[in-house]
Amino acid sequence: MGDSTLNYEGYVAGLVAKGRAAQAIAEGFSQERVDELCEAIAYVLTIPETALEIGRKLVAESGMGIAENKQAKMFGKVKGTWAQMKGQKSVGFVGTDEVWGVDKYARPIGVIGAIIPVTNGEATPVVKSMMAVKTRNAIILAPHPRAKTTNLEVTEMIRGVLKKFDAPEDLVQAIEPEYVSIEASQQLMKQVDFIIATGGTPMVRQAYSSGVPAIGVGTGNVVCIVDETADLAKAADMLARSKSFDNATSCSTENNIIVIESVYDKWAEEMAKVGAVLIKEGAPEKEKILKTLWPESPANHNLNIAIVAKSAKEIAKIAGVDVPDDTRLIMVEENGGYGNEFPFTGEKLSPVSGVRKAKDFDDALEKMGKMLDYQGKGHSVSIHTKKDDRVTKMGETIPVCKVVVNQPQSLTNSGSWTSGFPMSMTLGCGTWGYNSISHNATWKDLLNYTYVSREIPNWQPPDEELFSAKIRGAF
Repeated sequence: MGDSTLNYEGYVAGLVAKGRAAQAIAEGFSQERVDELCEAIAYVLTIPETALEIGRKLVAESGMGIAENKQAKMFGKVKGTWAQMKGQKSVGFVGTDEVWGVDKYARPIGVIGAIIPVTNGEATPVVKSMMAVKTRNAIILAPHPRAKTTNLEVTEMIRGVLKKFDAPEDLVQAIEPEYVSIEASQQLMKQVDFIIATGGTPMVRQAYSSGVPAIGVGTGNVVCIVDETADLAKAADMLARSKSFDNATSCSTENNIIVIESVYDKWAEEMAKVGAVLIKEGAPEKEKILKTLWPESPANHNLNIAIVAKSAKEIAKIAGVDVPDDTRLIMVEENGGYGNEFPFTGEKLSPVSGVRKAKDFDDALEKMGKMLDYQGKGHSVSIHTKKDDRVTKMGETIPVCKVVVNQPQSLTNSGSWTSGFPMSMTLGCGTWGYNSISHNATWKDLLNYTYVSREIPNWQPPDEELFSAKIRGAF
C-alpha cells in the first residue's frame, strides 16, 4: 500500500500534464525524426556495459533472475524491436488501398500508461518507450515496487537520449520511487488515454476495468508435449535453456511437460545430461518442493514470492533437497489430478516443471487441455515432434494464441531472431485469457488510424452473383 500522506491523484495528474505538453510537440515530428530517436534509444540502451549494468542493478534490487541473461534479453528485445520498426511508417500518410479508394493515416493516441513487471523490468521499459516514441505518443512507466530504482535509472537514460536530440524529455516519464504503489498505478490507469499492462493478473484486470482503453496479458502456464518422434537430445537442450533462462522469470517457460510414455525413460536420461533433476511421484522430495513453492497448499495456491526467479539450486536448498551442483532445473512428476490440490499443474515462475506421462498424442492433448483449464488458457503451448499433422491439430483445437514447434519456448514466444513472432514484452492471449488481442503487442497497437474515402465505381453485384441458385430456390 502507498503512503497516506501523499497525494497520488495530484502527482499523477502532474505527470500526465507534462506528458500531454511533450506529446503535443511530438505530434509535429516527421517520420525521420521519430525513427532517429528510436534508433538512438535502442543503440544507447544496448551498449554491452550499459545493458549488463542494468541487469545487475535489477537483480540486486529485485532479488530475481540472472544479470547476464537480462543483458541478453536487452540485446534481443530492444534491438529486435528497433529492427522490426525500422523503415516502417507510423507518421501521417501510410498508403492507399487502390481497390477500395481509401487512404490511411497513422495518428498518435496521446499519453500512454505502461505497467511494468518486476520479472522483465530491464527490457520492458525500453521497448515500451520505443513503441511510444515511434508513434509520437508520450508514455509514463509504472514499475513494480521491487524494480522502482532500476526503472527510474533506465528512464533517465532514455530521457538523456531525448535531450541530446532536442526532443522533449517528458515524452518518457516514470513514477518516481517515492510514489511507486498500487495507488499511483491506479491513478495512472484512470488519467491516461491508453493503457498497456504487463504484469500480474490482478493488475491487468484493473487495467481492463479502469474505463480507459487497454491492452493486457493473460496468465502464463505453458504446457509442452514431447512425443515419440522428437529428437530427444535436442528437445532436452531446448527445454533446459528455456526453463533456466533468467531463472524462469518469463511467463513463457515450460511449466508442465507431457511426455509420451514410450520415450519417457530415454527423455529423462537426456534431461539429466543437461542438468535436470527428476523427482519421482511418491518421493519425499516432492512434498518438500511443493511446500517450498506453495507453503499454504492445499488451503490456497499462493506462490511463495521468495522462490520466484531463484535458481534451481537455491530452491532445492530452501526445500532441504540435495541436488547436484550443476542442476539447472527441477522436474517433479505429477500423475494425479489438476487444479489447486495439484499445484504442480500451474505456473511456477521458477526453474521447476511439472512432468507427466501420456499414453499417446491424443492422451497428451487431453492432459494439456485440463492443465490449461486450470491456468494458462489463451497463452501458449509447445511441442517437440516430427509430425506436422500433430502441429496442425494443436493449431486447430488448443485454446491458445501461440504454438511453438521444436524451439525453446521462453526464448521464442515474445519474438526471436529465429522465429516469426513479433518482438514484444506484452503477449496477448485473446478472449481465452480475457484479453483484447491475440497477438504480441507492438508499436502498431499504439496508433489511431484515420481513413479517407473517395468515390469508386459501383461495385454492387446482381443478386444472381451474390446468392447461389440453391439458396434462392430454398426460399
